[in-house]
Amino acid sequence: MPLLSTTSKDFGRTFDRICERGLVDGRQVETEVRAIMEAVRRKGDRALIQLTRKFDGLRLTPATLEVDRRTIRAAGRGLPAAALRTLEVAAARIARFHAKARPRSWRMDGGPGVKLGEQVTPLDRVGVYAPGGKATYPSSVLMAAVPARAAGVGEIVLATPASGGKLSPAVLAAAEIAGVDRVFRIGGAQAIAALAYGTRTVPRVDKIVGPGNIYVATAKRLAFGEVGIDAIAGPTEILILADQTANPEWLAADLLSQAEHDEDARAILISTSRAILEKTRAALARQMARAPRRRIIEKALARGGALIRARSAAEAVGLANRYAPEHLELAVARPSLWLRQIRHAGAIFLGHNSTVVLGDFVAGPNHVLPTAGTARFFSPLGAQDFVKRSSVIEVSRAGIQRLGPHARTLAGLEGLAGHAEAVRVRMEADRGGRSRRADGSRRKERRGR
Repeated sequence: MPLLSTTSKDFGRTFDRICERGLVDGRQVETEVRAIMEAVRRKGDRALIQLTRKFDGLRLTPATLEVDRRTIRAAGRGLPAAALRTLEVAAARIARFHAKARPRSWRMDGGPGVKLGEQVTPLDRVGVYAPGGKATYPSSVLMAAVPARAAGVGEIVLATPASGGKLSPAVLAAAEIAGVDRVFRIGGAQAIAALAYGTRTVPRVDKIVGPGNIYVATAKRLAFGEVGIDAIAGPTEILILADQTANPEWLAADLLSQAEHDEDARAILISTSRAILEKTRAALARQMARAPRRRIIEKALARGGALIRARSAAEAVGLANRYAPEHLELAVARPSLWLRQIRHAGAIFLGHNSTVVLGDFVAGPNHVLPTAGTARFFSPLGAQDFVKRSSVIEVSRAGIQRLGPHARTLAGLEGLAGHAEAVRVRMEADRGGRSRRADGSRRKERRGR
């Protein structure tokens, strides 16, 4: 990993390139994905079966696209007891966190004669995608399905490829624990198309969430509008801000923990201490030498790794905000003071013991996070993403007289006579009705005498 300094003459251009994340030209991929999605739209199950055989080498029929409940339940029994217990603990912690964050319906007084608010309702059906290529991710199933269940989603559907013809027992066990209703052994862009458009066997969903490769990400982007999506996920990334109190061995371990995901992962350390940077670089070399995924890590650090010396804490924070990392660790003595200055990060880990790995698996907050700088405007996946809000407006007779004139004025400014008329008829009818009621009440009073 290169050791950079903000005082270097060309640092600005170098950091610009780092922030670009090495974005790839996906036009060829998009052409292929469009063809796959159109085939699924037109041919449904038949296309799914053909594409699964082509890409996964798996022969399916309409009857075997879906995984039966007996197989799903049996998967958990086949796992070691400790593994099953860990999945249950993680699911419980995720559920507790996201139940707390679930939006609620609310009402407010909008002035005399006006009541306003929002009605929050869960989505009817959500599709979760779980990769099955280089690795399997039961934690991603929990991170997607448990918040959906906490939000009250009516039905949760999981799509996951059968790598080598076999489904991951851990993924199936996680699906059972998370309350997934249906599981399909399909992957890639064709799985996203099936969830977005629906087939005879696979139900159409309202939203698709979960990570995947560039084909899956492209398919989600193309399906947006037909369905909702969580985000377009890129390679994982970690940025650590460290002061002189940080432990170089721990810093190196955390950088490697994210670099081992894939060759395009990003791992950056920024510190005002040259000693910390140099000791961390030495620790990286030692730890990488014995890492099982060494080849992946070496490529990741060569492509997207950097050690940066900043002149001050303020400058270090400024670089972090500009990078807007997926994971941000504050490995400093007083992280709460640094936190106040952080504006852009997917997940923030405070203090020396708060390793990203805990957030990846069991802490409770979601590990589906904005990448590639999108933390500037995106948030982590949460219960908020599995509900929708409807505005609620209730206006009485008094309210129409109060708001009506302003509505008619704006309608006139925009040249919308029909809008103005819809308000006018109510205002005049109400005035007439009040007058007649007043006359009637006086006549009753006279008769009463």
